[in-house]
Amino acid sequence: MADITIPTELLPADGRFGCGPSKVRDEQLAFLGSLQPGVLGTSHRQAPVKDLVGSVRSGLADLFRAPDGYEILLANGGATTFWDSAVHSLIEHRSQHLTFGEFGAKFAKAASSAPFLAEPDVRAADAGSRSTAEAVTGIDVYAYPHNETSTGVMAPVQRVAGDPGALTVVDATSGAGGIDFDANEVDVYYFSPQKNFASDGGIWFALVSPAAIERIERVTASGRYIPETLNLAGAIENSRKNQTLNTPALATLGMMDEQVRWINANGGLGWAAARTAESSGVLYEWADRTSVATPFVSDPDHRSQVVVTIDFDDTVDAAAISSALRANGVVDTEPYRKLGRNQLRIATFTAIDPDDVRALVASIDYVLDRLS
Repeated sequence: MADITIPTELLPADGRFGCGPSKVRDEQLAFLGSLQPGVLGTSHRQAPVKDLVGSVRSGLADLFRAPDGYEILLANGGATTFWDSAVHSLIEHRSQHLTFGEFGAKFAKAASSAPFLAEPDVRAADAGSRSTAEAVTGIDVYAYPHNETSTGVMAPVQRVAGDPGALTVVDATSGAGGIDFDANEVDVYYFSPQKNFASDGGIWFALVSPAAIERIERVTASGRYIPETLNLAGAIENSRKNQTLNTPALATLGMMDEQVRWINANGGLGWAAARTAESSGVLYEWADRTSVATPFVSDPDHRSQVVVTIDFDDTVDAAAISSALRANGVVDTEPYRKLGRNQLRIATFTAIDPDDVRALVASIDYVLDRLS
């Protein structure tokens, strides 16, 4: 492929469009500097670090408009760790899982592998669409992703009608902080912070309801073997003390704290959702009017506002587009590796400026003209 130099005036001011790790704002790095030496490299059992944890928890509760009795939990590990924690200390007997991408399927697999649980009810959909939950007798956890990072499919956060005793557990890793939702519709809304919260991995967070707390305590008291690092009862106890079982990733907490404060100061979740909807709308509108491109998610109601997937026809090599963009400092537009499509996958997380998305579209058009 011939080298393509995109004119500087067309390029985004910031060329980071990855779906995680995601763009980190300069203000977050400056805030990290302010934590040196009083917080970074100090004991997580002492007040400075606990105050930082408390600030993150308080900020998230405000951001999510947490109903009375709901709490913010955190613990070591990422969403993968939380799946194992949920299998051990949240699912009581049997779960139902909606799978419409890589990450929902991984939680379902974890539940299926547990010898002390009944085989889960797994409702799968083809990539690019989503499945629907349905009340089933004996199900005590209904689990699904808010946003499927691998495919760019988004699902509404809502309880299953007619089953008030079951818990609704939502994987919000790529949706949290960028998509609005009603916290009353969910019992556990869990996520890693390296997407809309523009932080690093190493910690999971969760908004949990009183019903979820009661379930965790009951399962823990049942005598089931639960490894200490996966015990959500321990996460409740430690979170209330503004700490984690083991040393947390302090840089992750610092970047998280600044990002949550920034979103709240600008208008909270409603502002963030409007911003991501504007950015994703730019891309979907471009794909709809471009002869060689098509939104991968055909149903507009299923399309994510934070992860945009765009297919190209056989006359265009999407990998060549990504390669040309990367050579010009616009990075991480490649598709999800296991999907194997002629596609671009572009994050429109809260930290990404909508004007940079418009510049990205102009840059793609410039590359397409020279590839044809």
